[in-house]
Amino acid sequence: MKHIDLETWNRKEHFAFFYRMDYPQYNVCANIDIMRFLAFVKEHGLSFYYAMTFVASEVANQIENFKYRIREGQVVLHEKAHPSFTDQTEGDGLFKVVTVEMEETLSAFVEKARKQSSNQDKYFDLAPYAGRDDFYYITCIPWVSFTSMSHTISINRDDSVPRLSWGKYFKEGEKVLLPFSVQVHHALADGSHVGQYFEKLQLHLNTNF
Repeated sequence: MKHIDLETWNRKEHFAFFYRMDYPQYNVCANIDIMRFLAFVKEHGLSFYYAMTFVASEVANQIENFKYRIREGQVVLHEKAHPSFTDQTEGDGLFKVVTVEMEETLSAFVEKARKQSSNQDKYFDLAPYAGRDDFYYITCIPWVSFTSMSHTISINRDDSVPRLSWGKYFKEGEKVLLPFSVQVHHALADGSHVGQYFEKLQLHLNTNF
């Protein structure tokens, strides 16, 4: 983890401008093509949700601005962030929040996520991660092909963990499209960085599966 010197940081003015806002978060939604990725997941018998969680986090870790976090008005840069995601529980219609450290490979992460989720009996097992912010908050709404998205959030200027979400995929011609949402803190990331994320995510899905 690296502490950023705000006085010499090239985002000094942008940080100050947006950090003063009551609600400095913003959200962008777009469709991504998952045709090749979905075929790969099905062929290898993987969980689509865990696999997509890995890919979404892996690509986010390629963008420096997605790894900045704010702590009491100061900025730190993490080397890597890890997914903390909602996962549906059996039988009661509720969900739990599962946090899994990133792995080097997709298959290793999917297996680790499966085991960790099945072994977790608490809905919100947050104590082991108290004080940490090296996360991506991830959720999925597989019942709706949404066109917009919002998140519950505390009005806290220091809350700077990106939210990554997706909905129900659907066919459009030869493509299989997945509605995907990215929410970030504007003091740390601009539209250009969100655009880079979508570009890198689509390229990764097109060329690695």
